[in-house]
Amino acid sequence: MSTLFNFAFYAVVPFWALMIVVPTWSWTHRIAGSPWIVLPGLVVWAIAAVPVFGDLVTGVTQPTLEFWLDFLRQDGAVVAVWAQVLAWDLFIGRWMYLDSRGRGVHPLLMAPIMVLTILLSPIGLPLYLLVRLGFPARAAQVRVGSGG
Repeated sequence: MSTLFNFAFYAVVPFWALMIVVPTWSWTHRIAGSPWIVLPGLVVWAIAAVPVFGDLVTGVTQPTLEFWLDFLRQDGAVVAVWAQVLAWDLFIGRWMYLDSRGRGVHPLLMAPIMVLTILLSPIGLPLYLLVRLGFPARAAQVRVGSGG
């Protein structure tokens, strides 16, 4: 499971690197424009979640702190949750990247926000939501999820 845990991280890092390091490169926009970039993380989630799926369903339909403390003692449970967090954070980062490009937010302003988002998305996302208030959407903004 430790290999799968590590793979989940390394499966999302290239996409983050593109959006942070070379945000204006045409290939970055083309790649980040696809919602499928989260697929590797979701595949890791599926592989890790299958063996613990019954317990996982119980945990999300009848959640208790005691259940989650016990559930997360299992390697597969931790890997599944980690992969889900990484995939979700990447999806959020992807939206922020596409939205910021469409609004004309300078990449040097976005870079630290994106780094913060990959590390602590509950801080990075609200920070970006505040920043974007100062950048009205352009009329010809590319729709998020359009793949182009």
